[in-house]
Amino acid sequence: MSETLQNCQRRKGAVWAEDQGSILSFGNDESALKAAQDGAALWDRTHWGRLQFTDQDRLSFLHNQTTNTFKTLKPGEGCESVFVTSTARTIDLVSAYVTEEAVVLLVSPTRRAQLMSWCDRYIFFGDKVKIADITAQTITFSLLGPESSRILHKLGISDLPESPHHHITTQIKGHTVRVASGSGLTTPGYTLFADTKVGAELWQALTEQGACPLGEKAWEQLRVTEGRPKPGAELTEDFNPLEAGLWQTISFDKGCYIGQETIARLNTYQGVKQRLWGIQLSESVSVDTPITLEDKKVGVLTSLVETAEGPVGLGYVKTKAGDAGAQVSVGTGIGTLVEVPFLTYPQWTPDPTP
Repeated sequence: MSETLQNCQRRKGAVWAEDQGSILSFGNDESALKAAQDGAALWDRTHWGRLQFTDQDRLSFLHNQTTNTFKTLKPGEGCESVFVTSTARTIDLVSAYVTEEAVVLLVSPTRRAQLMSWCDRYIFFGDKVKIADITAQTITFSLLGPESSRILHKLGISDLPESPHHHITTQIKGHTVRVASGSGLTTPGYTLFADTKVGAELWQALTEQGACPLGEKAWEQLRVTEGRPKPGAELTEDFNPLEAGLWQTISFDKGCYIGQETIARLNTYQGVKQRLWGIQLSESVSVDTPITLEDKKVGVLTSLVETAEGPVGLGYVKTKAGDAGAQVSVGTGIGTLVEVPFLTYPQWTPDPTP
């Protein structure tokens, strides 16, 4: 991130999480969460990774490496997809944006180097694909909330993309900016990409039009309450993307890709015996606390945040433990399973066996 952008954000009261290269809080978490719900909040995602794939095989390469369909995507379109291991264990959930000359992947902060190495390993002799890490040369902001479109309209953008992950190139304050539909959550919004040198001016323009700065602490609360799984918590080599509720990112008829055989078998034989739930907790507990039912372990807590309504978490729970509204034990307290909007699952009859 440029020093100019950091100085601009510090004037807004930013408190930095130096170990993450991100803004922990602007000291306005309650107002920022309200803006994401009723207005427009502005979240700096510049610490996320941006990997650029070029040359003529770029779409077919990503088609063969991840869970979603790439070959049919046209410039201005995009999708979410998951990188998985050969045994279908999750590595990262990414957002892809197809341009005339490239595909840009927005990847989680902790997975940038791993995915660069992973993809490089699968480029074989004769493959016409090149990968570049453009994180340092670019910035990414997300607008979250129902007033996000109004903010952009006031900056002169009249024809905004509507379909998820569709995007346009436009001008803001004389600078080229790519604007994509989607906030990174189910909350309505847009994600903006631009050159690093224009980051401070773009941030200032958005906040001057009424976007409320939002830091990582508030984002984490939104992430957990909406149910977006995160690498190192819900996305690990202990779980696959079907268990993680990422069915919307998976094509079951596109042919071979890494991990495809395992995913197809789990789908065909309804082999998913645990799934990710939101959990309303009666008391705070630590992450990794076992989830039990009648003194038998049925899952594990993977994330926890404090909200105005009390502690809320995410956790994997065996399907035999019940559906939404079911109660389980989490530590010494009670947890109630709740639906979260980011996740999707088929309507299967739960397997009664452990």
